[in-house]
Amino acid sequence: MLVEDSLVVRTLLTHIVARDPRLTLAAAVASGEEALAAIETVRPDVISMDIRLPGIDGLETTRRIMAERPTPIVVVADAVEDASLKISMNALRAGALSVVEKPVATTNAGYEAVAGEICTQLRIMAAVPVIRRRPIGSGWSARGSVLASHIPPTPSLETQPTVLAIAASTGGPPALAKVIGALPADFPLPVLLVQHMGAAFMDGFAAWLDGVVSLPVAIAQDGERLAPSRVYVAPGDRHLELGGGRTLRVVESAPVGGQRPAATVLFRSVARQAGPRGLGVLLTGMGEDGALGLLDMHRAGAATIAEHESTAVVYGMPAAAVRLSAAGSVLPLDEIASQVLRLSLSEAGS
Repeated sequence: MLVEDSLVVRTLLTHIVARDPRLTLAAAVASGEEALAAIETVRPDVISMDIRLPGIDGLETTRRIMAERPTPIVVVADAVEDASLKISMNALRAGALSVVEKPVATTNAGYEAVAGEICTQLRIMAAVPVIRRRPIGSGWSARGSVLASHIPPTPSLETQPTVLAIAASTGGPPALAKVIGALPADFPLPVLLVQHMGAAFMDGFAAWLDGVVSLPVAIAQDGERLAPSRVYVAPGDRHLELGGGRTLRVVESAPVGGQRPAATVLFRSVARQAGPRGLGVLLTGMGEDGALGLLDMHRAGAATIAEHESTAVVYGMPAAAVRLSAAGSVLPLDEIASQVLRLSLSEAGS
């Protein structure tokens, strides 16, 4: 089902869906109200959601759908409009699965790439099982001690982490906000972050995350020197690595496992540069990116954490890490920040 108030864009989206034989258009509506009224009858497998709608906007429509009839939702947004980006990120927090760039004219140079990404996301997300959206945190903490594979010992000064690397894909923005948002403003480590998302959205994602967590968040710059209590986000379509001398490397080398930025590239660089003093966290996401890199960190003696299946929106990337025995701990989302804090305690705090 397409939800889009612009007749021009709705027509473009209809054309894009119609040319993909694996997709069938169930309905095309112009407002959130129409979408909510039609969903029980139409019962779509996936929804393409415009975010700037008259009346009930896309964020509120997403919230209601996830509360009343959970359905995979792909947000289609203007990548350069700040207000739209902020709403889009909040829609992800409300339960939407991914965000893609809105198509413009068929004559636009990037039209084919945008159209292809829309179809890909709609096909992939249609297969993602979603559940009725619970208040964040409800019912998870009580099960945490049971779900943890094991709790590693408090690190010695020789192995105490000096850098945190964290990565996610589908379902990542709200999970990252949950984990990083639970870290205090004086968190002692720099945080290196990979989130799979269209390049056009990365600046907006970093700005949104900066507004919802206490640590300052910014896009990583090549050659930048690491500072504690800061979050460095991999830029769109570039790999992020930890370089020598506690500096960052932003590189344009080939995609790894079809991803750029790739979590495995980040994790492997931390394994090389930090060894047992790295800390790796792999959250929700489709595919297997990050698993091999987390294994390198684990083999280097670093503490590694994977999100448990019970809280992952898509249990792909964490599952791959678990299969490889790359995760020292497997924890539900609500337990990860406290584990990170415990592992990151300074001598004074331990």
